[in-house]
Amino acid sequence: MTVATRREVEQTGRLLTGWLARRLGADDVVVSDLKLPDAGFSNETAFCEVDWTGPAGPEHRSYVLRIQPTAHQLFVEPNALFQARMMRALGTATDIPVPPVPFVEPDPELFGAPFYVMERVPGRIPPDVPSWHRRGWTTELPIAERGRLYDNGLAALARLHAVDWQAGFEFLGPDGGRDPLTAYLDRLTDWYTWARADVAHDADVVAAALEYVRRARPAPEGEGIVWGDARPGNIIFADDLSVAALIDWETTTIGPPGIDLGWWLVFEDYLSEAQGRPRLEGVPGREATIARYEELAGRTVPGIAYYEVLAALVLSLITSRLTRLLIEGGLAEDVATEYTTRVTGMLRRRLDRADN
Repeated sequence: MTVATRREVEQTGRLLTGWLARRLGADDVVVSDLKLPDAGFSNETAFCEVDWTGPAGPEHRSYVLRIQPTAHQLFVEPNALFQARMMRALGTATDIPVPPVPFVEPDPELFGAPFYVMERVPGRIPPDVPSWHRRGWTTELPIAERGRLYDNGLAALARLHAVDWQAGFEFLGPDGGRDPLTAYLDRLTDWYTWARADVAHDADVVAAALEYVRRARPAPEGEGIVWGDARPGNIIFADDLSVAALIDWETTTIGPPGIDLGWWLVFEDYLSEAQGRPRLEGVPGREATIARYEELAGRTVPGIAYYEVLAALVLSLITSRLTRLLIEGGLAEDVATEYTTRVTGMLRRRLDRADN
């Protein structure tokens, strides 16, 4: 689910070298091993090694450059600098592991959009394409280690939800005196309106789901930091399978933890059962995941079926717009459409279950 990067490596390296030299106050900055892989739709990404001479002598860092998208727009208001602010706040006020963000540039002059530079955290990420349940380094792990990886990720999510958001994260709070879930649903409704033209498949199901989540919202269950994209594919795991860093904070907000747990459950289904394939042996299923999260968090999550509908609705909007972008990028229509129909099928099943 990527789009080819349109930037040229040599020019990007030259621009980045000059910018870093100014920010570091060094005239011998060398940017090497610059890679511009296929970039995700939420940000353009580049990886590089940087050497320079600082006050204490030679310095070396592995950096990741993330540029707010300019050639496409998946979300209503893409905001790379919000991600940087969120990671800096987490790194300062909590023990939640996130990549350090030494540099932020709000001026779009250099690359045509705001960007930030974060340190590259060593480790491995379970892939989405192909699913980490089907192929890749996770399939080579012993069964017990797969379970440990998954459990470590859930434990990090529970730790995030235990953070006091009123101690350094007030900027996430909703305005207008609304409660967080109401604010979340209002933003979702605005997003649906903005992306409605892209909902070309199972539009009736998507509309019914939006009506359901506004009508059937559960009783308040407490508020905390909602990651917004909670899943193993946004976790960097160290060699010992501990959590080295949580990444991708573009949709972070304040709300009930069920939003994140519902997303985790739905995305795992999307990467396994919804593709007609079982989860990797050793990876807990839906019920066991819910029970383990509640054990780690020390509380129950009422209304989880509601939050799964909510998550599948959000994923339907994302994949509907993604399908159009992929087709415009040259992917065969039947292949691109499958991204959407797989999710809307999940949404239909969850909506039927929640209404019965």
